[in-house]
Amino acid sequence: MDVIVPYLPSLLKGTITTLWLSAATLILAVVVGLVVALGRLSRRRVLRTASRVYTDLIRGTPALIQIFYIYFGLPQLGINIDAIPAGIIALGINSGAYMGEIFRAGIQSIDPGQMEAARSVGMSHRQAMQVAILPQVVRRVIPPITGEATSLVKGTSLLSVISIGELTRVGQQIVGVTFRPLEAFAAIGLTYLVINVALSQLSVTLERRLTFPQ
Repeated sequence: MDVIVPYLPSLLKGTITTLWLSAATLILAVVVGLVVALGRLSRRRVLRTASRVYTDLIRGTPALIQIFYIYFGLPQLGINIDAIPAGIIALGINSGAYMGEIFRAGIQSIDPGQMEAARSVGMSHRQAMQVAILPQVVRRVIPPITGEATSLVKGTSLLSVISIGELTRVGQQIVGVTFRPLEAFAAIGLTYLVINVALSQLSVTLERRLTFPQ
């Protein structure tokens, strides 16, 4: 603790950075995932194919390579993105592929008869999805989304390679000054653990409070 205490302000700053990076990335991932899921379930073949290619491509390549491609590769095409937006975009695109499968599974778990019932009372396919299907999907996908959120929190550590000052980067800086990696990374690991345990508890609370007709 004597090694870590002087760096608590830096750890707090890194924790805050990790939290808001995770939140921004999660929002992007949810939006991307929902679009991908609806594309996978679309009646249009081109949308199904594009969504499938995106999912296979992103899930089949490392997130670190995707970060490098967006931050270091795109400038060769004349597209310059600062480190933080590049990191959020890269992780959001990566997580969006997994979110897409979560939402797709959630939508397919709903009894098809509910869609037919909604259509029979005059709703369009889009209205039926918005009013009858998606509200039920939300409760069912909370646990897997929480799991993906915890992966995102840990995934922000990859952004240390492009010098974003999140938790892992702060830990590296502390080690560079103190030469005490055991204590520094133990503190970093404990912080990640606390964040993810809190997320898991939040998931349980939301599951209990959100009730939709089945």
